[in-house]
Amino acid sequence: MRWLLLTLFCASAAQAGEITFYRCTDASGALTIQNMPCPKGMQQTTKVMQAVAAPAPPAAVLAPLATGVLVPQAVPASEPVAVAPAAPVTKPAPVALPALYLCKGRGVDDYLSESAEPPSRCVPMRVVGLDGNPAKGAGEACEVQRDTCAAIDPTQLCSTWQQRVRDAESAARFSSLAQPDARQQYQRLQAVLDASDCAAQKP
Repeated sequence: MRWLLLTLFCASAAQAGEITFYRCTDASGALTIQNMPCPKGMQQTTKVMQAVAAPAPPAAVLAPLATGVLVPQAVPASEPVAVAPAAPVTKPAPVALPALYLCKGRGVDDYLSESAEPPSRCVPMRVVGLDGNPAKGAGEACEVQRDTCAAIDPTQLCSTWQQRVRDAESAARFSSLAQPDARQQYQRLQAVLDASDCAAQKP
């Protein structure tokens, strides 16, 4: 009796609508409740009930068994995916500016150099004949000269480098009138200045 009622309840819960129950009483007074009409010879009474379909579990799928019966299986909740934080972008530390030297020499304008001992220069000399006549001079001669250089004051190094880059930029704009590598020289000096701690300072 209890098994039959449980079967009827499960069958009715799977469908929505009206369900008719049949109460069957035989000659001995035994009572049977079923969902189909009573056999002949039994007293029958009916009762109509409203069934409500039970909602399916929200996170379930049907998994086939070997017998072909589909049973609900819980779907595991998706685990959060760990995302590695982006590596911070670090800028290279600024470097100190190379030292500059103000160099002076005979017959040349003062100039800046990154070396305290720039290459020597050979200044052409006037050649004369044995009698002192310049017209009879033969061959060529030159005098080796070395310019003297003094280091720029460290407190003025930044502004001196900035001025040197501006001068190199001006020379690069008129490269046809200057040295062929004027543009490369400007680009090199600008790169040195940009990589230094002087780049953020205003000229």
